[in-house]
Amino acid sequence: MAPFLTRRRAAAAVVTAALLVPLAACSKDDDKKNDPATAKSSGGAPSAKLTVLAAASLTDVFKTARAAYEKAHPGTRVTFSFAGSQELAAQVKQGAPADALVTADTKTMDGLKADTGAATVIARNRLVIATGKGNPKKVGALADLADTKLKVVLAAPEVPVGRYSKKVLDAQKITVRPVSQEPNVRAVLTKVELGEADAGIVYKTDAASADGKVDAVEIPDAQNAVAQYPAATLKASKNADAAAAFVQWLSSPEAQKILQDAGFQKP
Repeated sequence: MAPFLTRRRAAAAVVTAALLVPLAACSKDDDKKNDPATAKSSGGAPSAKLTVLAAASLTDVFKTARAAYEKAHPGTRVTFSFAGSQELAAQVKQGAPADALVTADTKTMDGLKADTGAATVIARNRLVIATGKGNPKKVGALADLADTKLKVVLAAPEVPVGRYSKKVLDAQKITVRPVSQEPNVRAVLTKVELGEADAGIVYKTDAASADGKVDAVEIPDAQNAVAQYPAATLKASKNADAAAAFVQWLSSPEAQKILQDAGFQKP
């Protein structure tokens, strides 16, 4: 009986091993599918937790864009860090952990070529004069900002909107003595909203986002400046494929509609 039992046990072991091989293979395949580094969202882009550094003037529209992107790409989560473009550039150079960058001018992005992938302009914007609700000081044109009785606030010259503001004022030979120079366009807008300034130069989209708390005085095209918003991946990203997918999506019809509905112009 002993030899018979031995042979029977050996045969059972072979059958068991044969059954375990495909199970092990399935287990490895399942592990690969569940691995965040290799997982794919239903939208075809790799799933990941992305951090995107973005210009302050994109604050509202990018919150809408995030909801749309995450809905179309389950498993991907996008976190934005908003600031003036010059602050974002400093963060990149200091090695802040992030995956993509969107600035409010090409000059800032061009200065980061060693740290970014190829940049693509995703939108454009224009300047307006923001005033208190109802425009109590009756500001009607750029030239009115030279009135020394008017409290004018501008963005600092190293900030894109500050640089654009200086460009349009210099072109018209208008001298403005601002009561303060702010670190980003949202800070300029806030000063006007709170009545701490009578007027300030901001992007058209920022004035529109103020929910009726400010009035916007249009600047004629011949006196205006066009802001460009380039987007690029960061070479230090640990989610290169997912970051590239997000940057590419910003040029898609869905993203472009969101941007243009918010008042941004076509790239």
